[in-house]
Amino acid sequence: MLRDILSGKAPDVLAAAQMIAASQADIIALQSLDFDAENRALTAFRDLIAERGRDYPYIFTAPPNAGFYTGIDLNGDGRLGPEDRQGYGRFHGQAGMAILSRFPLDTSGFTDLSGLIWADLPWATLPPMSDEARARQRLSTIGHWRIPIQLADGSLFHLLTLHASPPVFDGPEDRNGLRNGDEIRLIHNHLDTLGDAPFVILGDLNNDPTLGEGLKPPLHALLNDPRLTDAAAPFPTADWRDLGLPQMRVSYILPQRTLTVTARGHIPPPAGASRHSLIWADLTVPP
Repeated sequence: MLRDILSGKAPDVLAAAQMIAASQADIIALQSLDFDAENRALTAFRDLIAERGRDYPYIFTAPPNAGFYTGIDLNGDGRLGPEDRQGYGRFHGQAGMAILSRFPLDTSGFTDLSGLIWADLPWATLPPMSDEARARQRLSTIGHWRIPIQLADGSLFHLLTLHASPPVFDGPEDRNGLRNGDEIRLIHNHLDTLGDAPFVILGDLNNDPTLGEGLKPPLHALLNDPRLTDAAAPFPTADWRDLGLPQMRVSYILPQRTLTVTARGHIPPPAGASRHSLIWADLTVPP
């Protein structure tokens, strides 16, 4: 990805940078950005956005589970391949997450739930797997993060972000579907630890409220939580018609109900550049 960013010719990279600059957002949760230890890809992408008129002085990323090799047959198909990494990826760091912000990020308060073992969670709904896989398989496909952000008045609010597993590409055991449901449950259950601190969930839940194969009860429980507002415009956010699938709503902005939504919308990508739209919401944080 760094090569594509520096080339200045990759249509998907250029489209994403232009969409972010056009949104004029203060805070962006990026999905599917390759991770590297020196933040070269993220820094180069931030600079590409700046060239288009939007500066983000604060950036953050952390190693994702994507491509993190376990060395064992996690999915039980009798062979070792990319699907036996903690999250699908050809290398460790492929298609990770990142945050761009115009406000300071309190990295000392960063909480990473990505290392939690799926079978260790008391409410987990597990597919059949070996004892060795149960002991090693993390729940997060990419990651589950929480990071405090300092606003202009000095107050803090918490950004929660995740990129859940596609609930497809499996068999009758519904391994990926169950994983997607529990990834949504994890971010939902984590709200109980926040107390009265203001927060917003930004992420790709890879699950539509009515369409597709994803389990709907965990998603509906999250969307109907009285602590939350569904802030994004209720439009499809992903266009998979070239794969024979309908357009679906899989990305969400879910702020705490005490935050007032003053505007919202989405920016579709240019044709052929991406399957995902950028969704945005203007929020007012109470003093």
